[in-house]
Amino acid sequence: MKVLNFGSLNIDYVYSLDHFVQKGETISSDRLNIFSGGKGLNQSIAMGRAGISTWHAGAIGPDGQFLLDLLEASGVNTEFVRRLEETRTGNAIIQKDKNGDNCIILYGGANQSITRKQVEETISHFGPGDCIVLQNEINEMPYIMEQAHKQGMTIVLNPSPMDGKIFEMPLSYVDYFILNEIEAGQILGRPGAKAGEGEELAAQLAEKFPGAKIVLTLGGEGSVYTDSSRLYRQSIYRTKTVDTTAAGDTFTGYFIAGILTGCSVEDSMDLAARAASITVSGEGAAPSIPDMKTVKERVFEEKE
Repeated sequence: MKVLNFGSLNIDYVYSLDHFVQKGETISSDRLNIFSGGKGLNQSIAMGRAGISTWHAGAIGPDGQFLLDLLEASGVNTEFVRRLEETRTGNAIIQKDKNGDNCIILYGGANQSITRKQVEETISHFGPGDCIVLQNEINEMPYIMEQAHKQGMTIVLNPSPMDGKIFEMPLSYVDYFILNEIEAGQILGRPGAKAGEGEELAAQLAEKFPGAKIVLTLGGEGSVYTDSSRLYRQSIYRTKTVDTTAAGDTFTGYFIAGILTGCSVEDSMDLAARAASITVSGEGAAPSIPDMKTVKERVFEEKE
């Protein structure tokens, strides 16, 4: 089984601040770091470092070669990434506060230059039994999903960043939704959904999409898995938080890796929670994503 991640590749500019900038406010940054990033790249790196056969498809500008070098060093195949000469690589402006929380502004760049020809040529190399992983940081998403569905691929969707484009996608084709409470509430038409409603939101998503499996991440409250027959709740492994930027992407990548290597849902959720816990204890997005050896060898306190 092969995994194709058709997703974003970003350069992250991370500004360390005392607090997030407010309307009309000008503040100084303590530090600027430049990292590789993008939800697509992060998830591919997580899957590559978890040891599963992963191909990344997307686009970069002339400033993005180091992103491909990092993917390849993490065991990810990059033959389906287009190199564009006149378009800048996508980037993100990330504010990180003293507590390790973040807020992010995205610029699409090359991520918004995906063509239907690229989609068709890429997906023609995959078929039934293969898996495609998607986010909402590139263009042509509905067409990608349609072509993947025609090829009989298993479709995993992380609908982030959540916006109106999600509702243009053929969501009935999705086999796995991996999302947080805010995104779940928006898909369900409940934008005011609050923390603590995780199990209810997961159940409602499973009812709305009866053919799909739902993985709902709940931040410090852990995560929930549900499908047509069961619900499972996973706790977190507590650690010192340095940077939460790629925690969700690490969780996604390791959960997929667990499922595709034959692990049970319970073991896959636990594996993902362990990996995400390691990620938040490191700095930067992709650089903080652990490999499988690190995840297996790390000794944690009891999960909460």
